[in-house]
Amino acid sequence: MIGFAVQSLLISSEIDWAVNSTTTSPVTTGARPGLGSLRNAPSGLPDPDVQPPVLAESADPFSELRIVHLLARIERGHPIRVADLVDRLNATYVDWLFAETVVADAIVRLQSNWMADYRNAGGIVLEDGDYGLTIAIEDSSRVDPWIVGQALRLSAACNDRLNEFSRRDRSSGVG
Repeated sequence: MIGFAVQSLLISSEIDWAVNSTTTSPVTTGARPGLGSLRNAPSGLPDPDVQPPVLAESADPFSELRIVHLLARIERGHPIRVADLVDRLNATYVDWLFAETVVADAIVRLQSNWMADYRNAGGIVLEDGDYGLTIAIEDSSRVDPWIVGQALRLSAACNDRLNEFSRRDRSSGVG
């Protein structure tokens, strides 16, 4: 039965070669440690460097970094629809999907950080208006350095997560 299972994985020309050949097998027996050198890729082999789609999540630093990066570049001093931010994020990061609730959650966290740092609610205003949820960021010289600091904090959190992932031996985290 074992011989049959092995032969069932071989095509008929390989079986004929194995039966009629007086030379050694094309497969070396006996494993040895290490991968050794790799051959050149066969012609026509597709590039494996494709990214799976990502659903943006609330409180995820990778999602929030992309959101804050966009917020750092929007026009200051007047309301911008959150739906327009969502559309821009989804168009910019085509392998990601941002929902309005995720973007709004990130804005609320940013607004909370602003209030903790500056003790006022006027710097980042999130309101529900005639055209849906809007955000207005004050037009002052303190916004840019502050929002860069927020993005740096999120970038560091992303790097921490990546470093933690790379320290694990297995994807299950056991190791």
